[in-house]
Amino acid sequence: MSDRILAATRKGLFTIERASSGWKIANAQFLGSTAGLVHRDERSGELYVALGHGHFGAKLHKSTDDGKTWVEIESPKYPEKPEGEEDKDGMGRDIKWATEAIWAMASGGADQPGLLWAGTIPGGLFRSQDAGASWELMRNLWDNPLRKEWFGGGAEGAGIHTICVDPRDSKHVVIAVSCGGVWATSDGGESWELRGEGMRAEFMPEDKIHYPNTQDAHQIAMCRANPDTIWLQHHNGIFLSRDAGRNFTEIANVQPSVFGFGVAVHPNDPNRAWFVPARKDEYRYACEGQVVVTRTRDGGKSFEVLREGLPQEHAYDITYRHALAIDDSGDRLAFGTTTGSLWVTENQGDSWHTVGEHLPPVYCVRFA
Repeated sequence: MSDRILAATRKGLFTIERASSGWKIANAQFLGSTAGLVHRDERSGELYVALGHGHFGAKLHKSTDDGKTWVEIESPKYPEKPEGEEDKDGMGRDIKWATEAIWAMASGGADQPGLLWAGTIPGGLFRSQDAGASWELMRNLWDNPLRKEWFGGGAEGAGIHTICVDPRDSKHVVIAVSCGGVWATSDGGESWELRGEGMRAEFMPEDKIHYPNTQDAHQIAMCRANPDTIWLQHHNGIFLSRDAGRNFTEIANVQPSVFGFGVAVHPNDPNRAWFVPARKDEYRYACEGQVVVTRTRDGGKSFEVLREGLPQEHAYDITYRHALAIDDSGDRLAFGTTTGSLWVTENQGDSWHTVGEHLPPVYCVRFA
């Protein structure tokens, strides 16, 4: 089990540690800066934090001493847009060839030392072969004409927010885009395949509702023990794939809501998954003012609503897509919210412990 949690927030990076008296906030770094993402490379122990500096752009920092010190490293950067080239998204808006945010990071396989992946807004995927010292834009995906059909979901522009590397075969990588569906490579990024049959986007015109390339996949989670099983929290509901994202089945009638952003799957049990539901679209608050987590232990046939230790009156927290995490044991989970609360469970969600109620809005939670 992991005894440390990293929480990236609107006003810095917080370290939470487990002691004999329970979970406590141990450290705060980058105070005042927007920390949108934190990533730990399990192969080397190196830590990465992505910062947003508004007008000054996205920055990336790295620690090689377990977070004691940090150095700024190269951020993924786009090439200059060719003069005269028109590049518009599916909504007809101009696409800027500039990194607005680093929205996802993933480490390559054990056979790929130093390889990192990074997903960005406005929808570009980058790869580093030298632990973040330099980055290359995956032009074969960026130059795919289908990219111009993507458009913004949670942000104004399209963005790659999830990257899953198959532990059996590091050349097999699955990514998710808002709004651009699910894509995969089987050759380490040399070519890409649009997947995601079976998803449904009710916000699209009737002839595009089931079109895979404009689906708003909020988050995907790949089971470590059975990587062909992928759980997907979509804007329109919960979907499950048993064939590595090629086809999805919708799971309906989950109470109190099928809308949400985050999803976690048990590392050793592909039928066990967790979600943090909310009211959708223009509302975006916890259902009935009650913070709950939903859990399935039978592949979506039934769901439990987990409440013990969570606020059940006048609580309007929303959990973003990266703010729900599970550790390698599958017993500990943690999630943070837009109102600065953070909870941890030691028993797969049967009961929760409050770690903090006054943090800045939480963007990303990771066990480390």
